[in-house]
Amino acid sequence: MTITLQTLVQRTAGALLAGAVLAAAPLPVAAQDSADETRIRKLEAEVRALQRKVFPGGDARFFEPQIQPGSQTAPTMPATTAPTASALTDVLARLDALELQMQRLTARSEEQANTLSEMERRLAALEAGGPSNPAGMPGVTPTAGAPATALPAAPNATAGNLAAMSGTAPATRPATSAAAPAPNAARLAAVQAIAKPQTEDPGDDEYSYGFRLWNAGFYPEARQQLTLFVEQYPRHRRISFGRNLLGRAFLDDGMPEEAARWFLRNYQADKNGDRAADSLLYLGVSMIAMKDTKRACIALAEFGETYPAVATGRLAGEYQANRAKVKCS
Repeated sequence: MTITLQTLVQRTAGALLAGAVLAAAPLPVAAQDSADETRIRKLEAEVRALQRKVFPGGDARFFEPQIQPGSQTAPTMPATTAPTASALTDVLARLDALELQMQRLTARSEEQANTLSEMERRLAALEAGGPSNPAGMPGVTPTAGAPATALPAAPNATAGNLAAMSGTAPATRPATSAAAPAPNAARLAAVQAIAKPQTEDPGDDEYSYGFRLWNAGFYPEARQQLTLFVEQYPRHRRISFGRNLLGRAFLDDGMPEEAARWFLRNYQADKNGDRAADSLLYLGVSMIAMKDTKRACIALAEFGETYPAVATGRLAGEYQANRAKVKCS
């Protein structure tokens, strides 16, 4: 009779089961040694191996598989935690924001640099010194000019008290020689034709209008306007320009004594002012016009020592020309 492999397995399993029952029955202590236990475990292992060979699909009718499908998974190595998509998105967004801020800062710094360059260019063109300067300031709205009237009293001092480089500002008194000429229709029309700027800085507007009057040759009107600026805006950023230009308005109108007082006042008020060097040089020029060689030499010498960069740069031509007019010991 032919015995199938399945029958053989069943019989073997039955024999093993019977052996297990016998082994579980009470036996003498000597029969329950380690050798029997080893044999039983070996037989169980062989049966399991035979089951896997005969029933590779794990037929539940004969044995329960050691690993149920979906119950356990093979041990795997812990995977390295990768950054989540949300974290990467956040980092990229922050980098984009930083780049945008850098672009804005760069653009703003370039705009400010261009604005400063334009302001320096305009100031250099307006305040180079002399009637050859441009008569108008770009970027302002014209308005009707003020008619010429009597000039208000300006700071003054006697000639004997004009101590050169003394460190003390001279005393003041009304300047009778600074009165404006009697206005006439033609002069009023010419003055009114000069535009007065209107910007967000009223102090700068007053100074700029005085500069335009001086540049057009209306010296009494310019002195009136610049005096108004100096009195109303003593702390304005252009105050050094205003006092110096007021001295120029006297000097260019043939009044060197009054001009010298304003130049000395501007120099002593702030030796680091924007036009302090110009005032010291033109103080020497005023003394030359007054035939006061001693004070002229003092002013020119101090100008060369205090402002060597300006004496060899922006005002080098005027400095050398005036030094040649006097003989200083």
